Amino acid sequence: MHDITSIIKKIDSLKPIPQVANKIISIAEDPESSLHELTKIITYDSAVTANLLKVANSAYFGRSAKFDSIHQAIVYLGMDLVVDLVLLASIAENLKPEQKGYGLGKGDLWKYSVLSALIARELAENKCIGKTHLIFTAALLKDIGKVILNQYVADAFQEINAMVVKKYITFREAEKQVIGIDHAELGGMVAESWNFSPKMVEIIQNHHQPQKSSISEVETSIVYLADTICMMMGVGGGLDGLAYRFHKEVIDILEFTDRDLQEIMATFGEKLQHVESLVSMS
Repeated sequence: MHDITSIIKKIDSLKPIPQVANKIISIAEDPESSLHELTKIITYDSAVTANLLKVANSAYFGRSAKFDSIHQAIVYLGMDLVVDLVLLASIAENLKPEQKGYGLGKGDLWKYSVLSALIARELAENKCIGKTHLIFTAALLKDIGKVILNQYVADAFQEINAMVVKKYITFREAEKQVIGIDHAELGGMVAESWNFSPKMVEIIQNHHQPQKSSISEVETSIVYLADTICMMMGVGGGLDGLAYRFHKEVIDILEFTDRDLQEIMATFGEKLQHVESLVSMS
């Protein structure tokens, strides 16, 4: 077992999410907010402004005329897409590198995180749950702990894998026993250090075991289900996806039918193409 304190200190090695991202999420979740408020906050962050203008003027949107102001770009893109793009740009650098310990190549964790975030939001909208920006962000960030634990997992892989086989436990459970902390716990600590809400922290900490979530049970279950769907479709699992626990009761609690899930999976390829486009712009 490793020195947990030294592992936690490595949170500081991550590129932190700018404070503007938290403010943007708050505005997006407020039904009384407006594009004017969103524009006002973004205008004061030169990096976010420059990135949004670059994206809005990209070939992806197929406009011949170019946007000269951030206000024009935000009105054209709409609040939801603006929030998505700001969050994607904020976290991209952390999630893009290769994660050898988890068997993920360069960009794999990044694409998987974006895909699961899009699916989580679709699931939330399907059930009119609300808090879609909270759910999208939690799904996007849920595996941030892997970035820190990657090397520890790589060094201890044989021991972790042997424990999975002998004890019939999940990769995450073996990770916890061998290293002393798992990526979900650590991910919650990252969210806390970045000043995200207690709800966000709890969703990330419990995204593998939603039944343990108290204040955000429904939101946590949605993020877990999105994660499961990605695993079932063979995207982003890596080595730990080979030892994953499925909680059928989560689907029952959310009252999703087999038809609901089949419809989401039927458009999986289309979502994957959309993710490729979003990732290339981030």
